[in-house]
Amino acid sequence: MHEPQTTLRAVADQVDLSAARVRTEDWPVQATDSIVKVVGTAKDKVTGPITTVARAIVFGTFATILGTTALVLFAILLVRVLNNYLPDSVFGEEHIWAADVLVGLMFVLIAAVLFRKAKTPRVAE
Repeated sequence: MHEPQTTLRAVADQVDLSAARVRTEDWPVQATDSIVKVVGTAKDKVTGPITTVARAIVFGTFATILGTTALVLFAILLVRVLNNYLPDSVFGEEHIWAADVLVGLMFVLIAAVLFRKAKTPRVAE
């Protein structure tokens, strides 16, 4: 009986990976590190500015509320102090109106000074 003969073609030389820098024993760790690095970079680029804007809005709103509250309490304190120390001989027995007018004039003068200092942008022609 005749046995079939097979001929094999020459194959490329095998590459020796033992000396190469590829470490196959910890590839899951390397893949995980790469994914974490890419996700961290994307997170920093996207959520960083959004977080900054959100914080600015929250802190700005909080500062506005606190500033308004402080201004109202200061006005109330000023009216009460003026009402206690205004002379009855000049303004009469009921002189809360005079304290209100004086505090109102103070705020109007402050607003006028600030309005005068404000610069309007010039339109380039």
